[in-house]
Amino acid sequence: MLHSLCYKVVVEFLQTKNRNVMEQQNTDQKILDPIERAKLGFRVFTMPFEEAEEVIDDYVSQGNYEQSSVDLFKDQVATQRHIQEKSIELLSTGSQILRHVLGALVQNWPDITGKQNNRES
Repeated sequence: MLHSLCYKVVVEFLQTKNRNVMEQQNTDQKILDPIERAKLGFRVFTMPFEEAEEVIDDYVSQGNYEQSSVDLFKDQVATQRHIQEKSIELLSTGSQILRHVLGALVQNWPDITGKQNNRES
């Protein structure tokens, strides 16, 4: 659930941010429209970036796609990957902080006789 919510938020943000750039380009080449980007995004979401880039290149080689729209999509995938990596780091750091706080609370919690626990960690 969190995966799909994060993906939707990122996709909407990036689409809004780059919509003007995509609409201003008038060429005979196709651009990756939002539906294509979403479908392709789901295919490459869990892949390492290098593998995802190959899948994207494979997909766009089947059509006459504007290189700037392809590059933009690759940048979006790289940004999503960076967000995932930082989220994992943040979760890990948060769990370490929580573990230390709880450890300190348990260590300093008075026992039934009213004495402090002075255990060494």
